[in-house]
Amino acid sequence: MSEDHDSEKKIVEDQPAEGGSPEPMPPADFTLLISMLATQAFSALGLMPDPVTGQTARHPEVAKHMIDLLGMLEAKTKGNLEPHESAALESILHQIRMAYVSETK
Repeated sequence: MSEDHDSEKKIVEDQPAEGGSPEPMPPADFTLLISMLATQAFSALGLMPDPVTGQTARHPEVAKHMIDLLGMLEAKTKGNLEPHESAALESILHQIRMAYVSETK
């Protein structure tokens, strides 16, 4: 790891959360990335409420974009993922695609 990267990481870790002490961030990993994209897709399908407003909204074009992004990640990372990462990506893509088909009939 480069010295610059170490200092950037330290700056991010040292920033306190709103209202006080620093909260630890989850480790940056592939599973977290696909989980974040999947959450956005499910929210865009109206299957999860907005955490701020508590309201659900349907934006199928956003959900499709998230599905396309996850599909692109699957294609670009083929053969380079750990088995659990590959299985997680395959599973979440299947779930979101089925939800998309069901919600956009």
